[in-house]
Amino acid sequence: MNSKLLKDSGLISYISGSDYHMRAMSIGEKVADEVDEILKIMGQEPTEIYSGQQVHGTNIEYCDGKSGREFFYGRHFLETDGLITDKKDIALVIKFADCSPIILFDPVRGVQCAIHSGWRGTAKKFSKIALDRMVNDFGSKIEDILAYIGPSIDIDSYEVGKEVYQAFEDFPTRDKFFKEHGDKYLLSMVDANLEVLLEAGLKEDQIEVCRESTFKNKNLNSARRDGEGYKLNAIFTIMK
Repeated sequence: MNSKLLKDSGLISYISGSDYHMRAMSIGEKVADEVDEILKIMGQEPTEIYSGQQVHGTNIEYCDGKSGREFFYGRHFLETDGLITDKKDIALVIKFADCSPIILFDPVRGVQCAIHSGWRGTAKKFSKIALDRMVNDFGSKIEDILAYIGPSIDIDSYEVGKEVYQAFEDFPTRDKFFKEHGDKYLLSMVDANLEVLLEAGLKEDQIEVCRESTFKNKNLNSARRDGEGYKLNAIFTIMK
């Protein structure tokens, strides 16, 4: 599941699954022990670790090693689903259960952006917002940016209401990633986010897609499968 595209381009990444519990609201400061163990497995000692209070929004915060508030581990932003940095040796942590973690990396300018994109963020084209931030604030060029769409719930396991389908009314290609299912719909988060990236100008060879299902793969945590006491997965990324 860990991205070969990112690794080959110089960005270290690691996905933690069901062996770990990254839901701080459930286990509190014990989440710091999980983070320490994951970093040991990665063989990394970042100068700072960043995470956000993910609220299915489109806010992106700049991680410079000083911004943000102190947290159980590293530094943290409230109401933030996106993290961006041009600093080496800073770890960005995006948590997810069934939503899509998306990593954008510009190896030319040395910029990475990690986002958590559920259906609400995807409907608002969160990946495009993140790409614009890289271009406008850091001078990245679309042709240099690589993207990784991480594991998320598969289409056959993700039934949604008509209101979700209607939220994507601005997508001319929405029927590529929705299927009618009685009076409801089935949604492919992977393909919805892929459409956003392609529409934003990335080519297929700039994008790596992971189609592992958080619902079907027992090595991953899933909110829909596991219920109220679900745990969170996380993707860690570090520029060296």
